[in-house]
Amino acid sequence: MIALGLDDLRLHSDIVRLSSGESLMLRFVEPDEADALQNYFRSLSPRSRYNRFLGAMSELPQAELGHFIQVGDNDRFSVVATMTIDGIETIVGEARYGFDFSTASFEFGLSIDDRWQGHGIGSVLLKNLQCRAAALGARRLFGDTLRSNAVMIGLARKSGFEFMRNPDDWKLVRFEKHIDLVPQEIPCASWRLMAERSATEAVV
Repeated sequence: MIALGLDDLRLHSDIVRLSSGESLMLRFVEPDEADALQNYFRSLSPRSRYNRFLGAMSELPQAELGHFIQVGDNDRFSVVATMTIDGIETIVGEARYGFDFSTASFEFGLSIDDRWQGHGIGSVLLKNLQCRAAALGARRLFGDTLRSNAVMIGLARKSGFEFMRNPDDWKLVRFEKHIDLVPQEIPCASWRLMAERSATEAVV
């Protein structure tokens, strides 16, 4: 299990600039943000929520919401994409991922606020997830989505994922990518911190 304290959560934050020139922060969700995260999910359109959770859902059940804000519990993590809108930090996207050490596999799902779709946030978030996966030592990155979710399928295809049949549900399609190289072209705090710690250990 990977245990992360509040200071660790904040160290793994990245600020990137969208093509529009606007700044986007990608960071772990914090323990006191349950309400903000729940409000984000409630604000999604019914279709976006259906695509994200593979079924009808108006909000996250309280037990599941608790899992979302317990970063590192059972090696599962929640990342939020935030922007400053009218002076307030606002969640405009999120991702949830898990890492299986035994298979070096990194599984994820994500969503983008309907009002901010088409601004490149999904591509930036997906690239950041690939860097986080590499920093954990993952060799395989994958997700599942509904066959009708053309937006996620298009995003995955554009990002170089391969497609295959989901082994458990015919309504889903699996997209997968193998990670073989150091993600120098996709910098992220997780990778930088791992490199710094490796260098420190080498000196010691």
